[in-house]
Amino acid sequence: MKVGIIGAGAVGSACLTALVARGCAREIVVVNRERKRADGLVTDIQYGAVLCPYAELRAGDYSDLEGAALVMITAGANEKTGGATDRNDPAGRLRLLDTNAAVYQSIVPQLHAVAPQALVLVVTDPPDPLADVVRMLGHECVLSTGTYLDSLRFRFHLARRLEVSPACVDAQIVGEHGTTEVFLWSSARIAGKPVFELPERTSGQDREEFRHEIERQVRYANIAIIEGIGASQHGIGMACARIAEILVRNEPAVIPIASYNAEYGVTLSLPSVLGRRGVARILEPPMSDEERKALRRSADTLKSALARMHFSRS
Repeated sequence: MKVGIIGAGAVGSACLTALVARGCAREIVVVNRERKRADGLVTDIQYGAVLCPYAELRAGDYSDLEGAALVMITAGANEKTGGATDRNDPAGRLRLLDTNAAVYQSIVPQLHAVAPQALVLVVTDPPDPLADVVRMLGHECVLSTGTYLDSLRFRFHLARRLEVSPACVDAQIVGEHGTTEVFLWSSARIAGKPVFELPERTSGQDREEFRHEIERQVRYANIAIIEGIGASQHGIGMACARIAEILVRNEPAVIPIASYNAEYGVTLSLPSVLGRRGVARILEPPMSDEERKALRRSADTLKSALARMHFSRS
């Protein structure tokens, strides 16, 4: 499978590294506004790639994306440069929408002209409304990475606290990849046992204190990472490579990922069965009344953010 990456910054670099290491693409093309940066990134990684499953790596222009089955878009301002690292800011990543929608307005028509059948995976923040921007610009086949990484973080922090492997934790986050994301505590389980039936592992905390602590660690993981290394990149790179692997293998894996949902009127995350062309079907999980209301609020937040976006299709 031919995969394209548009954007050779921190996240694009991490996506390329993870794709190569996972060995899930036969050809990978990197496109960047400044071609020299893409050339340098490919040159650097190609030497270590000798140790990985074979893939042809090259820097290119939009014309080189022709025939790509999957194109990841990572270009745009990140949270640090875009001023979206305030833990008390209710807008969160949505603060980047105007800036990055303008970037996408340049990218998407050029991509669509050469690869109209490609599945676009939006990685740039905020990914959910930007996926809708891609649709508004005329490219219908699009996904957002959504809450996939958030859900992995949720599983990790639950596992650490409950002293089990994250692979044994079944826990998901749905809705927006942002401040209104919804933690599905009602269905969070370990070996089929609800996590709140394991009180011996909460160190004397009550349920709400335990829940608040886990949610805080997950919600602000990106900011903690940015404060340490300047960009949240490696985790999302690995998640994107796994998504690519699912798609290229046509593996009917079920993960929380964002696609346009007519019921909610926006792109948001729900557990979905993936196939080669994206989401094959959505498996909306059981939710408590509180969680379902929170999901509606999340959708309304995304709709409000999108209300000011108006683009003409080329």
